[in-house]
Parts: sequence; structure tokens; C-alpha cells
Amino acid sequence: MFDFLPEFLRTPVAFAIVLGVLVFIHELGHYVAARWVGVHVETFSIGFGRPLVSWTDRVGTVWKIAWIPLGGYVKMHGQERPEDVSDEERATWQPGRTFHEKSVGARAIAVAAGPIANFLLAIVLFAVLFATVGRTIALPVVGEIVAGSAASRAGLQVGDRIEAIEGRPVHRFEEVQRAVSASPDQLLHLTVASGGASREVSVIPDARDAGGHKVGVLGIRGGAVEYEQLSPWAALPAGVQQTWDVTVQTLSGVWGMIAKNRGTEDLGGPLRIAQLSGQVAQLGTASLVSFIALLSVNLGLINLFPIPVLDGGHLLFYLVEAVRGRPLPQRAQEYGFRAGLALILCLFVFATWNDLGHIGIIRWVTGLIG
Repeated sequence: MFDFLPEFLRTPVAFAIVLGVLVFIHELGHYVAARWVGVHVETFSIGFGRPLVSWTDRVGTVWKIAWIPLGGYVKMHGQERPEDVSDEERATWQPGRTFHEKSVGARAIAVAAGPIANFLLAIVLFAVLFATVGRTIALPVVGEIVAGSAASRAGLQVGDRIEAIEGRPVHRFEEVQRAVSASPDQLLHLTVASGGASREVSVIPDARDAGGHKVGVLGIRGGAVEYEQLSPWAALPAGVQQTWDVTVQTLSGVWGMIAKNRGTEDLGGPLRIAQLSGQVAQLGTASLVSFIALLSVNLGLINLFPIPVLDGGHLLFYLVEAVRGRPLPQRAQEYGFRAGLALILCLFVFATWNDLGHIGIIRWVTGLIG
């Protein structure tokens, strides 16, 4: 994909497509929900800064594509509180169509619709991939054996296919992982096929500590995959399941970073996304679509974090307002937004530093200085 482009253009074009799709769907969720609850949308912008292209639709919404492609926004009519704007600006508000006068529930719907749209996008993209290209299935085939592991001691070999564990047939590598993980320091009997012949292998998985409890480890990695094409009515629930699995894995990774039992070197920002977009685009359309789906789940989750400035922070304020029966004091909201903005900026700087390290710029500059 994008082979017709010069190499120096391939990455920025792929990045623009990936980010453009994600931002457009996210903001479209806000736009559709706002219109649904009766709020007029003044501006729908992809990107920030001076507009490159701009037009106004029949309901008065200004649509524009700006020259800084690092996000976007939807400007809802009367989004500010009446006491925060001038009398002249309040005079231009359209009664019944302003954001601030809607109920807490209506405002929460308009805000939550952005992240929800990202999850729906991921479900649709995964479903389309499963119905066209097929769903990837990791076969229970040994692709690599860790030296000194339980598998090595038991005599397993690369290329062996595990057909059954304790007499129960297995068809996927994940089934092997589940059975082994639940059996630390316990004898397991495997039926293994290799070279057209089957043999029995007895193995005792090693025990490893995982969050305070023991899990079994065999010491093998998968070595083969196949693609299972699903019917449209089976692809949609499979897309939902895949989106859920990615969500759980992402939250698990974030919690691992917070609990400090996992490094933060995997935390990336726009530069990493741009780099990966170019690399994935070279693998074909299916890989790029899958990458967009993964990022869409991540964008939806990030925006739901209860950090002021993000959608989740607004939802937290609305929850407090619903419980108290009135909004938080303006000063408390202002301090919250300042703290949230500071946290986001720190994370952005840290992620960019990680990106520069992965790209190699930091090592290059260090080499020059050294």
C-alpha cells in the first residue's frame, strides 16, 4: 500500500489517514449526539489552526480542515456558562439550542458519544476484516522453545503440534496457554504430533508468580497461524469480542505501568504512531485497517480516563453535578482543568521523549555530544 508514493511521503500520508479517520469518527460521535439532544453545533474541525478548507452547511455548522493534523474538535453552541461570556455574546445564543441549558444527562450523552464512536469504529473494522480477510487463529504449534524450560526438559521440539492435553483436544495456542497457566508444578500429559506420527509427552510446567498467585509456564512460543473467514452474522459478535479483548489488554498494560511492574518504554505518542503508520501501511490495507481499529480502542479509552480536559473529566464533573444537584464551584472546576492540562502535557512530553528514543534521535544526539 502507498507503494506509488516516494518513501519520504509514505509515512506522513499514512499518518494523516490514520489520525484523520480516528479524529473524524470521534468528533462525529460528539456531533451526532449533540444534534440528537437538540444542541446546535457551530464548528466541526479536523485539525487545529488556520483552516485549509472550510464550508458552511445548511444548518449553519462550519466544517473545516485545519493545517495542524494533531486532533480536532466540535464547538457546541452555548458551551460556555452564561456568567463566563459577555452580554453581547449571550444575546446571540439561540434559546433551546445551547449546550449549557441542557440537562446533565443530555450533556453527558453528547460528551460520551465521542469515545463510544471510537469503540463502534473498532467493532466495525474488526468485523469487516474477519468477514473478508479472516480472523487470525494461532495454531497449537511449537515455534520456539526457551532453553532450560519445562518444554525443553520434556523433549518438545520446534514444529510439534499439541493435539490434546489430558485427553482434551486443543485447536488453538490460547487453549494450550490456558491449560498450562492453570497447572503450575502439576504433571500434564500432552498428545503431540510431528512428522505424521503422534506421541505422548509428560511435562510439569514451571511455576511463576503473577500478581500474587502462581501460574504455569511451559516455555514455548507459537509458530503458526491460519485465517478463518467468518460469515457477516458471525463477524460482528467476533468484532465485539476482539474490541473487548483489546480493551482489557490495554487497561491491563496501563495498570501494569501504574503498579510499576511493567516498564513505561511502550508508552508512545504522535511520533510513534506516525512511524508505525508508515511501517504498517507497507504491509497492506488489512494491516492498516487493523492498526486503525487498535488505535481507535486506545483513543476511546484514553478519552474516558477521569482527567479534566478529557471527555472522562467532563463526565466526572457531570456525575458530581448529578449527585450534588448543582455544578461544582467554578474555582474547583478551574483548578481541576489546570491540573488535568498539566498532567496531559507531562504525559505528552514523556511520550515524545520515548518516541525520540525509539526512533534513535536521542542516541544520535548523545553520540554527537559524546
